[in-house]
Amino acid sequence: MIASSIGMDSGLYAAYTGLLARTQALETAANNLANTNTNGFRAQQNYFRGVFAAYSPEAKSDGLSSAVNQYSMLGGTRLNLAQGQLTTTGNPLDIALNGSGFFQIKTAYGTQLTRDGSFLCAAEGTLTTQQGEPVLNASGAPIVLPTGDVHVGSNGDISVSAADGGSAIVGKLGIVNYDAADLAATGSNRFVSRDGAKATAADAEVREGALEGGNEDAVQGTMQLMLIQRQAEMMQKALNVFHNEFDKTAAEELGRV
Repeated sequence: MIASSIGMDSGLYAAYTGLLARTQALETAANNLANTNTNGFRAQQNYFRGVFAAYSPEAKSDGLSSAVNQYSMLGGTRLNLAQGQLTTTGNPLDIALNGSGFFQIKTAYGTQLTRDGSFLCAAEGTLTTQQGEPVLNASGAPIVLPTGDVHVGSNGDISVSAADGGSAIVGKLGIVNYDAADLAATGSNRFVSRDGAKATAADAEVREGALEGGNEDAVQGTMQLMLIQRQAEMMQKALNVFHNEFDKTAAEELGRV
């Protein structure tokens, strides 16, 4: 009876941790799917780890711990930095990045990173986001555009053509890059670098008159959501089975007391 009880305990904990992990993963999958049309969105990828192994090396040899670790729990999420699809808009202030890198913008919470290049020119000439946040140059200062037709080169140089036909470079987009592990999402398409993280080389080609969509495929995201939902349902059914077994065992044991 003791061995049977231990087996049920192991199965119950395994089913519980499996259900908890899939419930958490459902939130990530649903958020990814909801942002498929968000400019510059970067999907989150779930990763799993063993439950007790992370806390006690000695627990790896324990039968209960081994059973639970087979089902694992959600260890966290990682950013997927894969390229999103580019869409031509024809607006010279819509700017997309083809390759690795992020625009730098000045927000109320400090400098943040984004791939959403749907920029505007404010009344005083400052290049801003749709929310009015200044876009920064390579030196970390706001970019101010004089009056004239704006052109953005593939290397990020911004030039303005004057009425007399002349053209001059007035700034350069400050494009930086970080490894996925060094970034944290602060919104659907905003990111910050972790303390101590160092920028890596950005190889992005700047595309004028285009925007980058999210990098989550709607079909794949839907299939992933359905798969996780089915796994969660399986774990829920397993929990119900173990609860019924515990109730049965408890009734039999109490009858012998």
